[in-house]
Amino acid sequence: MGEKVVAGRFDLSDRQRYRDKLRRCLTGLERLLAEKRFDRPKNLMGLEIELNLAGADGMPKMLNAQVLERIASRDFQTELAMFNLEVNIPPHRLGGRVFDRLAEELRTSLAYADRKAGEVDAGIVMTGILPTLDRDDLVSSNLSDVDRYTLLNDQIVAARGEEFTLDIAGVEHLTCTSKSIAPEAACTSVQLHLQVTPARFADVWNAAQAVAAAQIAVGANSPFLFGHELWRESRPPLFQQSTDTRPPELQAQGVRPRTWFGERWVTSAYDLFEENLRYYPALLPICDDEDPLEVLDQGGVPTLAELVLHNGTIYRWNRPVYGVADGVPHLRVENRVLPAGPTVVDVVANAAFYYGLVRALAEESKPVWTRLPFEAAAANFDAACKDGIDARFTWPRRGRYGGTAQVDAVSLVRDELLPLAEAGLDAWGVEPADRDLYLGVIEERCRRRVNGASWQAATFHKALDAGHTRQAALAATTRRYRELMHQGAPVHSWPVGVPEPVSLG
Repeated sequence: MGEKVVAGRFDLSDRQRYRDKLRRCLTGLERLLAEKRFDRPKNLMGLEIELNLAGADGMPKMLNAQVLERIASRDFQTELAMFNLEVNIPPHRLGGRVFDRLAEELRTSLAYADRKAGEVDAGIVMTGILPTLDRDDLVSSNLSDVDRYTLLNDQIVAARGEEFTLDIAGVEHLTCTSKSIAPEAACTSVQLHLQVTPARFADVWNAAQAVAAAQIAVGANSPFLFGHELWRESRPPLFQQSTDTRPPELQAQGVRPRTWFGERWVTSAYDLFEENLRYYPALLPICDDEDPLEVLDQGGVPTLAELVLHNGTIYRWNRPVYGVADGVPHLRVENRVLPAGPTVVDVVANAAFYYGLVRALAEESKPVWTRLPFEAAAANFDAACKDGIDARFTWPRRGRYGGTAQVDAVSLVRDELLPLAEAGLDAWGVEPADRDLYLGVIEERCRRRVNGASWQAATFHKALDAGHTRQAALAATTRRYRELMHQGAPVHSWPVGVPEPVSLG
């Protein structure tokens, strides 16, 4: 979806032609896999972070075009709404002091963007959902002025045929409707990419699915939406409901949502791309001139443009990605589970935990996905989104007894997953100092039972107790969050509450 898309109207022949091209693309992918045409192992990782723009008062600012013009860097791009930006960090090879280098690049990029945003009285806030967003902020007139967003919105709205209903019951209960997909823009995420060979793809994807719940438990950072305290990580239900092309009748028939966890472990990247064609009608039936099978017959490498575009309109929490770099095709697993923030150190710690863990789990002789029902992994994910660091999971028992047991998320992470992540980072060749620093952040969150969501909620309630109105408490929480975010200490060390105003009398 990052590619340039030109808006236009589609007729019946466009959809049939696009479906035929998708089938040819899938056959092309199958041939590329069979002919072993993919890139060799390069241990490459990449990172994208979606960001919010807010004013000194903590309220959203619809100024991304002006801010991007001042930033003037290809590393920064528009996102869905005018209060969103995205920063892309170039690929890094996993190993050595990669996480320290990553942290330094992020600090430099975000500080520069924040300075440029300051020229229009805005600033960068890196969080899963900006707490001060109101329903009036998330309307179609505040979508970014980019053809692909307008077109995507029009097609999803047309497919649904009625208003979108948001219904999220958490600490409080939010119900409302929307005439557009604009509420999706509230979800600002971190995307972690890992380039893998076809032979390793299924193991890495399955491992990423198995640990998605643990990622959310330690990394939740989205407890508020439209003034309501909901789930500790409210992005997944919001994302699913705000992009749901299914009216209630199709939901009742079991038609899959376009945002979903999945329903099975896989044996190949092909499984996921094939599911995309089988389950999901095209939203953007835009055809490329390339014939992928003719390109293959001539010894070339097809871009599989229709397959890539279709894949970009299906929002899996771990998404397969096909790409071509320097004339060579490659596959990536794109991990879309995590919210943005709270700080650069926290983002990099989440990345270190993920990359170490999927490496270790993907190489186990008896992998976790052979011992954990897929339904349990999906239920764990929901539990983590609802309860964050206080979640309880179903997880395979260690030892000879087998089966599964209930376990606290923090106990699972500290006792079992952190040692695995450490072994995985060692296997990548990451320096022990880097490994220990960033995994230590995850351990401290578990020890103190603190993550971004728990800090936001505790600070909000402290502000309410001090006599703030609900909106004032959310704004004060956001201002304090932004201040501590830019100071850079990890969230587990943040003091709860907003400072008392200094009396000048």
